Amino acid sequence: MSYNNLLVADAGGIRTITINRPDQLNALNRETISELDSALTEADANKSVRVLIITGSGAKAFVAGADIKEFAHFSIPEGKALSADGQKKLFDHVENMSKPVIAAVNGFALGGGLELAMSCHFRVASDNARMGLPEVSLGVIPGYGGTQRLARLVGKGKAMEMIMTAGMIKADEALQWGLVNHVVSQADLLAKCNELATAIMKNSPTALAAAIRAVNAGYEPGADGMQREIEEFGKCFGTADFKEGTSAFMEKRKAVFKGE
Repeated sequence: MSYNNLLVADAGGIRTITINRPDQLNALNRETISELDSALTEADANKSVRVLIITGSGAKAFVAGADIKEFAHFSIPEGKALSADGQKKLFDHVENMSKPVIAAVNGFALGGGLELAMSCHFRVASDNARMGLPEVSLGVIPGYGGTQRLARLVGKGKAMEMIMTAGMIKADEALQWGLVNHVVSQADLLAKCNELATAIMKNSPTALAAAIRAVNAGYEPGADGMQREIEEFGKCFGTADFKEGTSAFMEKRKAVFKGE
């Protein structure tokens, strides 16, 4: 499948999706969000894809925010619909993918860009990365999950400070606060993400999907994360990957997982 705003590349089970709007610093417009929705759906259904990496083209930005000119004239109902549609198509979609998704944050990740990175299962940043949620400087608030995911990752107080000041933090501070998992040079960013993806791919695809569901349940309103863990743990016992993993352990060999 071809896209106007995305580049898709596969290498040994790792699919890299690059948001390719460098002249707009990879800002998220509605077309790009729809394309990402389609690309994620296709990747989730493709058994040869084991891990996804999402990044931005060029050296300046991961995603520098949403495309403001698209919604500057919106009414209240249109604003609500923009937020709800975007969350469903992209941000919740990424978070609930059955395959691990790594954000390779190269440069600016602002507004919707930081929200996209936070939707990924974890983040690796280049040392020139700058992250923030500047929406209040435009008279609006983060609308793609930023008020919720940022507080979960860095705590309520730091999230309130970042949102209320509309300021940016550097990569080293993001690492200190747990907003990113690793900081490397920009030249090493994709290599580090591929290294992590390669380590992930040694493990059971069905177990990875179950782990994602169990962890996410702890942040779902009304969900019982501990009970979901029990259910997902139990389900693993009925999978071919569990039989292969335990057999390989007892036979002192490397497991060959195929997923379901």
